[in-house]
Amino acid sequence: MRMKKKTKFDWIKDSSSILPKGEWFVEFFTPGELHAHRALKVIETSSTAFQEAALIQTHTFGKVLVIDGETQSSQYDEAFYHESLVCPALLAHPAPRNALILGGGEGATARDVLNDRGIERLVMADIDYNILRFAGKHLGTWHRGAFADPRLRLLAQDAGKYVENTSLKFDLIYSDLPSPIESGPAYALYTLEFYRRLKKIMAPGGIFAIQAGPGTPLQFDLHPAIYNTLRRVFRFVAGYTAFIPSYDMPWTFLYCTDSPARAPAGLQAAALDRSAAKRLRRPLKYSDGPTITGAFSLPRYYRDRIKASRAVITAARPMFFSTSQH
Repeated sequence: MRMKKKTKFDWIKDSSSILPKGEWFVEFFTPGELHAHRALKVIETSSTAFQEAALIQTHTFGKVLVIDGETQSSQYDEAFYHESLVCPALLAHPAPRNALILGGGEGATARDVLNDRGIERLVMADIDYNILRFAGKHLGTWHRGAFADPRLRLLAQDAGKYVENTSLKFDLIYSDLPSPIESGPAYALYTLEFYRRLKKIMAPGGIFAIQAGPGTPLQFDLHPAIYNTLRRVFRFVAGYTAFIPSYDMPWTFLYCTDSPARAPAGLQAAALDRSAAKRLRRPLKYSDGPTITGAFSLPRYYRDRIKASRAVITAARPMFFSTSQH
């Protein structure tokens, strides 16, 4: 006897019952894809002229910082992101003394830079005082006292204006800015003109690292555009990735330098591990030499998309982007 074809499955849900009861923070990445966190409570919110931010307590990832509707970082896995941003450049440079962070309001990027005993001065410029205020109050597991480190000079100001006006030179510069959304404060800091100004405040042999957006093939437009833009400024530019569980996707970064000795293709896992053992105050949670060198081995679809892209971001033609697009 022929059986009837089954047309309904328990794992296909009606939209009215897709989430269990309770309050949920939902990000729609495409019209057919979402990621949701069960939100247990809202700890604090901040609404300024620059951005909308909320710190929420979630069921799975602990505290989660949400900026302009996007997951910024979570208590559970923030080290995956922050160590990925900081450590390749930090450990590749043989003796960094002065560093600059653009953005970085949680304080975790500063924490990982200050983990290096040799750092003498770290400047951090974030435009939103309210983010800095509630990071200091609520995100202790992120910053681990970095805001009180005497080597840190914390500036609540436009990072772009700081770059334009400072006379200091930096061995390391990190861009830990939010996505370049049209109504946000950061999009002008993703342009060719800005990167050219930034290079002028880099010390010889300096390294610049930047968070460069999603690595999912459904949202892989920002990274190639930033890559192409930076290739017009720096001699060596390479992308690398890390999977961030709270983002529910791989995230990308770019490493840039003019120094042949510090070019990403020449990074060696054993040398990076020796630098970490010699210079770092505390062990890393996510990164080590093999993790870092392996992160630069990009999947073919990344390389193909980067090669095919002709986009360059300029002040006249800015690029606006958000992971929560729908």
